[in-house]
Amino acid sequence: MQNNQSENYKIQKGEVLEGSALLKKQDSNSSRVKYMIQNIEYNRAFEDFFLKKYKTKQLAKDNFIKQYIEYRTNWNDLPKFLIKNKNSNIQMEKESIAPLCLDIETASICDLACPFCFREYLATPDKIIDESTCYDLIDQAAEMGIPSIKFNWRGEPLLHPKLPEFIHYAKKKGIMETIINTNATNLDPKMSNKLIDSGLDFLIYSFDGGTKETYEKMRPGRFGKNSFESVYGNILKFDEIKKKRDSKFPYTKIQMILTEDTHKEKDQFFKLFNNFVDDVSVSQYTERGGKLSDLDEDSQSIYYHLLLKHNLPKETPYMKDVFGNIKLSNGRKPCEQPFQRLLVTYEGKVAMCCYDWGASYPVGYTNSMAFNNDKDYEKVIDSVNKNKKGFELLKNIKISKNYNNPKKEVLNLKEIWYGNEIGKVRNLHIGNKGEEVSICKNCSFKDVYSWL
Repeated sequence: MQNNQSENYKIQKGEVLEGSALLKKQDSNSSRVKYMIQNIEYNRAFEDFFLKKYKTKQLAKDNFIKQYIEYRTNWNDLPKFLIKNKNSNIQMEKESIAPLCLDIETASICDLACPFCFREYLATPDKIIDESTCYDLIDQAAEMGIPSIKFNWRGEPLLHPKLPEFIHYAKKKGIMETIINTNATNLDPKMSNKLIDSGLDFLIYSFDGGTKETYEKMRPGRFGKNSFESVYGNILKFDEIKKKRDSKFPYTKIQMILTEDTHKEKDQFFKLFNNFVDDVSVSQYTERGGKLSDLDEDSQSIYYHLLLKHNLPKETPYMKDVFGNIKLSNGRKPCEQPFQRLLVTYEGKVAMCCYDWGASYPVGYTNSMAFNNDKDYEKVIDSVNKNKKGFELLKNIKISKNYNNPKKEVLNLKEIWYGNEIGKVRNLHIGNKGEEVSICKNCSFKDVYSWL
């Protein structure tokens, strides 16, 4: 039997990725959108950019609110509109339709070795972005009118010493929403104050487990022991500092990935953070299922029963939702990510999807280092083979396969966004031929499937 939804929780659509199933307490705080509008005068972009751009405070406020609501509404609606109307790159450029978010990989290094992380199977160099490169990307984002920047992708952003300065610069350039996702291992009081001073808008914690035992199992340290007490203390201390300073930002959110180990600890997880974080949620481990062998016997039985019931083939993708229910796909639909965002690695390789962990389908390069850095990845493999400190747990990694080879030339973000490489991908998805894109064929992102 499939599990029933608990009356203590409700399903809500995600704020960052549309349709990402999130489990929240019913008494959760206001949404980030409502919070942002209510506290607009505390937003550093409003203070440092909009007030200077517009003649009156009211005019600045009206424009900020209008642009912010458009950005959050467009996150869901714009890709659907562009896909439905089969908008070409030429049309998008003519109408100045820019990305809604730029993800800048300020650090590819991470100090944890989580067993469910892509870093367990894909070589990822322990690098940080060059300072001048990051500032240049922020400048380009501002010039294009990109409303939000997420200052991380694959690594831990707090490992870049200039992170607060990057955020502060983005706010001065008029970026309405700045975001980071952190494991909080390095969130000491000094860094906490710097992040608050920077004007950071949205701080997302990744914390897996409702108990010390589970957390330390799910989030082991790479270079030393990672402690539940230390990280939990960092999060509580950040809340204390924020309240003491009477700071409205950043809005905080904490999320736990549901695995066999963490699923039973949902209640403990909520109890840990309900009073210290603005938004507490959990989500499924993978957006879609992996191998059938990953399912237990009861789940496999349900899977085969559903196959027969709906007359579907054995290779039909499945998904296990946040309550453990098995769902089957009845087909793919166009992916929205190539119409929403761009992601730039520390070396300047540009990807179009946050699930392309190896940046294996680049659509352009913003730096020549991006097509001359094979040695960075080879060094990772060499360190694993030599069993160097911090690489002991990375035994099964390999260098990511390259699925696309754009011309090796340095381009700006605008040229890449309206360029042929990403245009080809968009056209295939618009034509319901997304599976012809090599990196998309076995995509695990659940929003590109329809579910029974």
